[in-house]
Amino acid sequence: MTQSTHKLATAVAFIGGGNMASAIIGGLIRQGLPTAQIEVVEPFGEARAKLKAQFGLTPAEHAGPALARAALVVWAVKPQTFKEAAAQAQAHTRDALHLSVAAGIRSESIAQWLGTQRVVRSMPNTPALVGKGMTALYARPGVAAGDRARAEQVIATTGDFLWVDDESQLDAVTALSGSGPAYVFFFLEAMTQAGIEMGLAREQAHKLAVGTFVGASDLARSSEEPPEVLRQRVTSKGGTTYAAITSMQEDKVPALFVKALHAARRRAHELGDEFGG
Repeated sequence: MTQSTHKLATAVAFIGGGNMASAIIGGLIRQGLPTAQIEVVEPFGEARAKLKAQFGLTPAEHAGPALARAALVVWAVKPQTFKEAAAQAQAHTRDALHLSVAAGIRSESIAQWLGTQRVVRSMPNTPALVGKGMTALYARPGVAAGDRARAEQVIATTGDFLWVDDESQLDAVTALSGSGPAYVFFFLEAMTQAGIEMGLAREQAHKLAVGTFVGASDLARSSEEPPEVLRQRVTSKGGTTYAAITSMQEDKVPALFVKALHAARRRAHELGDEFGG
């Protein structure tokens, strides 16, 4: 779904200049957007210095009139600071399309704080840092087709994306793919530890574990068969894989894992309640 950003001739502004903003900024620059067309507001000096060193940008400490030239504003702030940041920027961004990558904050709150219905809410994940992100997008009814295309152009620089029709689905997206990289890292930790306990060096165990996840993910992506079938093909009855899968099933690992994702979804919903007022 990757698209060129050559049509993004107007400026793009970022409120917040952390890791996710940096991933998008890097993608836009690689796709040809001049740094002169990028505005960043970042209150923390260390983050501003990093953006200057990495991209040659000169971020502002506070929101100001320079934001008014941006046709698109990307909100990459922490949920608890969104409302305050919106109050500072709102006077300068009324004519812009707004794209939020902030976890939990619902589009209704964003629209109210910014005084516009042109709001797209998204849920990215950290593989966006290496161009392998998976992002879900939701557009409020006031978002036109051209606005959706512009949001796609920006998000496509960080990886793949999909649209959801119901904003409440973003809570499930947060639990599944937003938090998902941490689950992979969690299993990588366990696999590496098991390898060490079975006599491998840490570097060997880590390389084997990471390579297995990468290969299995690529296989699942390219195959037309569901994961269940792919798993069964590796699992010969009475074999080594069968022993491992049976052990996990007896310990209710699948059910506990599903339960954990439901806990993440509930927390995503709670964040909207806590910080969306």
